[in-house]
Amino acid sequence: MKKMAAKLLEELNVDTAFTIPVFGGIEIAESVVITWVVMAVMVLLALWLTHGMKVHNPSRKQVAAESIVRWLESFVGGMLGENAQEYVPWMATILVFIGIANISGVFGVKPPTKDMNVTIALALTSIVLIEAAGIRRKKVGGWLKSFAEPIAIVTPINILEIAIRPLSLCMRLFGNVLGAFVIMELIKLVIPVGVPAIFSLYFDFFDGLIQAYVFVFLTSLFVAEAVE
Repeated sequence: MKKMAAKLLEELNVDTAFTIPVFGGIEIAESVVITWVVMAVMVLLALWLTHGMKVHNPSRKQVAAESIVRWLESFVGGMLGENAQEYVPWMATILVFIGIANISGVFGVKPPTKDMNVTIALALTSIVLIEAAGIRRKKVGGWLKSFAEPIAIVTPINILEIAIRPLSLCMRLFGNVLGAFVIMELIKLVIPVGVPAIFSLYFDFFDGLIQAYVFVFLTSLFVAEAVE
């Protein structure tokens, strides 16, 4: 158990990938580097899939790209509802980003979502989107009045939700990714050969995609509620 506790503490530590030798040294975390890599992969993949697109006689690559976009629009659009369709591209991008980030552990790197700083940043962007969507839909006056709904006495609770929602999103994503690590360590202690590889594939791949879906689903739910 002490060994597992030591590994858990090691997982919680933010590793430094390299240091920029200016202003006394600026440390760049490993999670930041992996995040950059994930974003670069997404950009390069998008450029490759959209290169040489044409109206007539589309290539298989173009057909595949259009199918992916249509699926994402349908999948995310269904969660956002009719009043929030303009946020589909953003939510679809976040879904793909978190999905790739979570499954990056399959390639032997530490998923950036194991760093609470990353999940906090994602949660903050989501809460800004939620509140901005509400202001855009209801204007500032209507947005402020919404805090007193359904009755004025619940206003403090509605205001607290602005802080509670990002905390919930952050801890849910971080906790599930870290929880998967704890479960894997327990499995390795009980059955050290064979079985851990199977469960590792599940937690690094399928569970990572599920957590991406949950994060986007909850954010979409809050956005849909904000624009009602």
